[in-house]
Amino acid sequence: MGAAMLCGCADVKLTEYRQPETPMKASWSQSATQAGAQTGAQTGAQTAVAPAETIRPDWWREFRDPYLDTLVSRAIANNIDVKILAARTRVASAQIGEARAGAMPVLDAGAGASFEKSTGQKLSKTFNLGTQVNWELDIWGKVEKGVQAQTAEFNATEADWRAGYLNLVSGVSIAYFQILQLDEQIEQQKQALDKNRQILNIYEAMHKNGLLPNTRVLQQRAEINRLNTDMLELTRARNLTGNGLSTLLGVPAGEFNVPAGRLQQKVHLPVVPNGLPSELLKRRPDIVAAEYRLLAAHNLAGQAKLAQLPSVSLTGRGGSSSFALTDLLKTFTLGFLPSINFPVLDPNVKARVRTSEAESKLVEEEYRKTVIGAFEEVENALVNLDTHKRQREELRQQVEHLDVVAAQIEGQLREGVVSQLEVFETQRSLLGARLALLANHQQILSDTVTLYKALGGGWPTIAVGAAGKADQ
Repeated sequence: MGAAMLCGCADVKLTEYRQPETPMKASWSQSATQAGAQTGAQTGAQTAVAPAETIRPDWWREFRDPYLDTLVSRAIANNIDVKILAARTRVASAQIGEARAGAMPVLDAGAGASFEKSTGQKLSKTFNLGTQVNWELDIWGKVEKGVQAQTAEFNATEADWRAGYLNLVSGVSIAYFQILQLDEQIEQQKQALDKNRQILNIYEAMHKNGLLPNTRVLQQRAEINRLNTDMLELTRARNLTGNGLSTLLGVPAGEFNVPAGRLQQKVHLPVVPNGLPSELLKRRPDIVAAEYRLLAAHNLAGQAKLAQLPSVSLTGRGGSSSFALTDLLKTFTLGFLPSINFPVLDPNVKARVRTSEAESKLVEEEYRKTVIGAFEEVENALVNLDTHKRQREELRQQVEHLDVVAAQIEGQLREGVVSQLEVFETQRSLLGARLALLANHQQILSDTVTLYKALGGGWPTIAVGAAGKADQ
């Protein structure tokens, strides 16, 4: 009676799981959404869209590059990190069965023999056979709470896999864009080198005729040295990016090479919808995983509370014993022993309750941190996309102006009005502007990938339920 009263004093009240309160956003900042608004102005008026209509699950096809589609498919099939995440999901699934097994009866069976010999006595032989069934009844739902916790962890590992999938597709896309950008830079760098070698030949001929000082020739040779150095750096960056892409594809570095291409001709700039709803964050796999782990911690805390209640066990025994092996199965002994255990003075039970509650608070704060970080990632992606699109227009006009200047300067050179050095300076400025426009194109593509990734990449919205199941 006293034991029951002690157990009754313990706090075993279970609370229903509720999603923690987190800072919310009604919409994204006005300066950021101008990226979509500007695009909409070019393609027609656009209105706010529903989350389900915003991002396709195969969003990378918006870039309209079949080779990129091939790379993504290959990476999904062969990437080692994604396979590891899939294996972890299978482990978590098996652990659900392990947790559920705690509510099942346990059957033990054994057989043995005993031989004894004393001085002056005959050899004594005893044979025995016995079984025992022990079943701890889950009358309070303690085991079921453990099953729910492990189910939530399984769902979290599935969300981890989705996050890994999203990171993989984003990484492959950005690496591919960088490679094509470097290819185009290398091509333009080669053209600049050819032009500067022609200029050097002219300068050397002028120097031989006494029309140009040697310092001008040396300056031009130094310029070629600089261009060669830049070419080596571009080639190095291209090789390193290719090695990184190979690893993403599950191929040893150095054994795969992307064919040379031109970024601005191969990859289409997709239209980013205007009025992106903040509800898209519910698609983010890392947020889903964080909340499922919070649900798992909630259920483990409930399990720890239920462990303070009495446990009821049913034990059944049966067996036979005989001095002769042939008589072993002629007689049987059966027994049944129900028992109830009160965890009155077990300090581990109380300590586990406090630990599990503290762990639940920790996971709750980690969930809030994930949500806050997601807001920042989306805002940054939108701001970057908006800024780089504004810069693109400025860079495009700069290239157009320098094209006109370069053509006029070359015409003036033929008339003898300007020197070859002025032509060289103009062409170098034009090359720099073209490379900046190319880099800007790659930045916009990468910003778009980052935005799709930050908004959840087209995965369906998941509501974390009290039972740890996904409602899609």
